Amino acid sequence: MGSRILTIDTASTACSVALFDNERLVSSAYEEIGRGHAEKLIPMIAQLPGKGRADHILVNCGPGSFTGVRIGLSAAKALALAWQAGISGYQCLHLVAAQALSRMNNPAPVFVTMIGGHGEFFVQNFGADGEAIDDLLSLSAETALLHRKADHFAGSAAQSLADMFSSDDSDITYSNILPDAANSLLFSSRHLAVTPIYGRPPDAQPVRQL
Repeated sequence: MGSRILTIDTASTACSVALFDNERLVSSAYEEIGRGHAEKLIPMIAQLPGKGRADHILVNCGPGSFTGVRIGLSAAKALALAWQAGISGYQCLHLVAAQALSRMNNPAPVFVTMIGGHGEFFVQNFGADGEAIDDLLSLSAETALLHRKADHFAGSAAQSLADMFSSDDSDITYSNILPDAANSLLFSSRHLAVTPIYGRPPDAQPVRQL
């Protein structure tokens, strides 16, 4: 991986970019915008030193917003081609877990839960070392709670799921976290091929021929 790295993250309601030089954060930008990533992303990159030009590009491959994921991947691939830069991706929930662990005085297992589509939640359990201990799933709220293997919830749906527990359950804690490109090097050993991770089957299915 090159010494200068640009990270792009548009998979959630946040839009963020970060520029690193020899793994040192040079500059970053982060906004929670809901929608409008396509309009926000390129100006964000242009405001970075050197207009964000880098030797390598990292991008959040999802899961998350279908549109947001596609925008991030398309921009990353276009810039990599224009700059003749390397390119790789990362999984959204891995970054959220790493961010949650970085805030803890004593790292502990984390149950990452992000708002998905059709009333479901993307969920995955991580150990205190930041490694995933099960597979990414898209589940209803009730099923998601049965799937948890940790008492600390992190992610965009952390509070809503934590609130479903009885108020006298003092063991449950949560941190509302969205992925932030500035934290993307917290787990530099887990980079992936740049393909979208949707986390659930497509809504539309091809017509089967009889």
